[in-house]
Amino acid sequence: MDAALGIQIVSLAGLGQILLGVSSLIIPRILDYRRELFKLPALLRQMFITYSLYILGTNFFMGIVSIVLPEQLLDGSGLALAFSIYAALYWMSRLFIQFFYFDRAGLPSGKFFLVAEVALIILFIFLSFTYGMAVWINF
Repeated sequence: MDAALGIQIVSLAGLGQILLGVSSLIIPRILDYRRELFKLPALLRQMFITYSLYILGTNFFMGIVSIVLPEQLLDGSGLALAFSIYAALYWMSRLFIQFFYFDRAGLPSGKFFLVAEVALIILFIFLSFTYGMAVWINF
């Protein structure tokens, strides 16, 4: 693969992760977290929020690194390989969760939610492919 194309793809993946993070900020309102989470005991509610913030931070961080340092993520170094493996496994795991763990019966209905789910799945596939490609390049 042409190095310039690889850099562009990694940068685009970074942008996708930033957009995912930004769009994640409206999910609590759409899914009415305030009402739903208050049904849980305080500890579970706090753990859910903590884990959500860790995931949000991870998505933003991987996005920023991919936008700011795309050349270094493809330079064949041990760190580039480690980051690429982590990111590839992270997004492949997210795809697995989407298809084999989430209870589809609990999904909101309507065209907006269907389009949003399809867009997320396409993004998760693209991110899995991008960082899988980076693993291949760095190996």
